[in-house]
Amino acid sequence: MVETSEHTPTDLTSPQDLSEIIAEFEEYRQRLISETLATAQKAKVMKATALAQLEPELAKIDAVLKELRDRQAVLMTSH
Repeated sequence: MVETSEHTPTDLTSPQDLSEIIAEFEEYRQRLISETLATAQKAKVMKATALAQLEPELAKIDAVLKELRDRQAVLMTSH
């Protein structure tokens, strides 16, 4: 059995590639929040409750975004 691990696209060498990936993650994060809140409203769940349940996923996304931004900063200063 092959073990898989989480991969982030930090092997990219182009700051432009990283910019595109960062933008996609930011859009995904915003869409996740919007859709979760819309669904919570339909289900009559409090906004705070819905966001609290979403927080672990948002934390993962934020961590990936930070890693990508850090990598992008390193690439931009080294070029």
